[in-house]
Amino acid sequence: MTDDIATDLACKELVEIVTDYLEGTLSERDRARFDAHILTCGPCREYVEEMRSTLRLTGRLTVESISTGSRDELLRAFRRMKTSSTGL
Repeated sequence: MTDDIATDLACKELVEIVTDYLEGTLSERDRARFDAHILTCGPCREYVEEMRSTLRLTGRLTVESISTGSRDELLRAFRRMKTSSTGL
């Protein structure tokens, strides 16, 4: 295995660490891997931009800022997603 392959970032891994990337908490090495990946992967680059837009539009959500009904609906949706074989 070459160093390039060992340091390449897979799309799945990018999705798992995008929050850390956007919050600036990745190590220097992982941030470099992330940046290198989005330079060459259009779909991931688009995903990161969508996440940035979502954060910008929603601001900072807290438990207190979400109504009880909305929170319960989100929890039900997450539970359905978790038990679904397709993840949808």
